[in-house]
Amino acid sequence: MSVKNFKPTTPSRRHMSVSGFDGVDKRAKPERSLTRTLKKHSGRNSYGRITVRHKGGGNRRKYRVIDFKRDKLDVQGTVLRLEYDPNRSAFIALIAYADGEKRYILAPVGLKKGDNVISSAQADIKPGNALPISAIPVGSVIHNIELYPGNGGQLVRGAGVSAQLMAKEGALAQVRLPSGEYRLVRMECKATIGQVGNADHSNISIGKAGRKRHMGIRPTVRGSVMNPNDHPHGGGEGKSPIGRPGPVTPWGKPTLGYKTRKAKNPTSKFIVRRRGAKS
Repeated sequence: MSVKNFKPTTPSRRHMSVSGFDGVDKRAKPERSLTRTLKKHSGRNSYGRITVRHKGGGNRRKYRVIDFKRDKLDVQGTVLRLEYDPNRSAFIALIAYADGEKRYILAPVGLKKGDNVISSAQADIKPGNALPISAIPVGSVIHNIELYPGNGGQLVRGAGVSAQLMAKEGALAQVRLPSGEYRLVRMECKATIGQVGNADHSNISIGKAGRKRHMGIRPTVRGSVMNPNDHPHGGGEGKSPIGRPGPVTPWGKPTLGYKTRKAKNPTSKFIVRRRGAKS
């Protein structure tokens, strides 16, 4: 994928860039049978209290129902087109199956209009095909990985990311995730071949504050520029240090590096090596 830059006709345009949308049908409207209404909550829970800050506003959008389960077995599908999805960083592909049903899947690198995909234990090892991990050769690049058989892919779904199948032993396979973590996954779990598309997503520069507001993200103000009654980092003359051993949230909880994972998390036994661990 390419990145499109602009001539500096305004100060914000000087630094703005967008995706080139290579191979994506920019005029296509989403498949109506696969769209759902997306209600805005602006970070508020059922009591109306803000539990996730800096959310609100943004353009109206519809949710595209993505087939993460890939449970339409042994039926070949054809890619009708690639589409932009406002709800995720990756592009999506509209698949028309031989029986007439249509579904959206994540579009991997190399998938284009007219290609065939299938979900089967006997499928070829090519981008877009979904297989049980037991049927995937060691060393293959994969994405959309299940953690529980039949629950649908939960890991490796963002733009440009991929995992690698490192080893198989007994009922478990070892997978290297994009974070560097090595994790054990059950052999009967499904995964899709290839790297998720739109790899240049991380190189895009937003360019101006208004574009963030269109995305539904409200401003984030640093605690160090607030008053002491608004944030623990606030107060002092000039650019003062925060006056604490480490940074904290507005409510005094440690942040930036504070471990939030439970010490006795039952799934820890499936993590062979944590991300960031020194080998």
